[in-house]
Amino acid sequence: MRESSESKPIFSTTVFSTGMKKTILRKRHWEARELVLIGVFAAAAKLSSLLIALAGGGMNPVSLVAKNLVYTTLIIVLLTKVPKPGTLLLFTVISMIVSVCLMGGSLTLLPAALAGALLGELCIWLTGGASKPWSPWIGVGVYDLVSKGLSLGVSFLFMRESPSLMTMVVPIVFIGYLGSLGGLWFGRKTVKELRHAGFVR
Repeated sequence: MRESSESKPIFSTTVFSTGMKKTILRKRHWEARELVLIGVFAAAAKLSSLLIALAGGGMNPVSLVAKNLVYTTLIIVLLTKVPKPGTLLLFTVISMIVSVCLMGGSLTLLPAALAGALLGELCIWLTGGASKPWSPWIGVGVYDLVSKGLSLGVSFLFMRESPSLMTMVVPIVFIGYLGSLGGLWFGRKTVKELRHAGFVR
């Protein structure tokens, strides 16, 4: 009887440690609902940009600011909802696939977006990981800055024979970046309201 009573704590400890290992593995990897959520947010971000551009009558300062504001806000909400390493990178890949295959986007912007996502993920890791409360803003801030800066470099590479055309590209990118900065602030307000509603933790 004494031996059987002593074996119970050992068995329960083993079960507890096994459950902890399963929980840790579940936290490290994406679940199916999280992958679906990333895909939905990526499609919604591209669709909202298209609808804002159509409603605004094409390329104008108001539509540029609005679509970048909404795009940045959606990424922040997603990173808050799915705080795992690689979420920003996977979101970028899916959104670029949607842009190229369904909306006729240019492949020349893909390297700039991927570089921005990789550096954003690196900065998230360097500042404590994706679980930190400030990580969505750091990752998205770096992503927007790097991707838009590199897109200017790509534009200059293709327009180097007529550099005067860059005078039209630079204001467009700058105005879009102002919308992204506004999205960082608006994303904080949106996440705060969604926490009250129970959508994000």
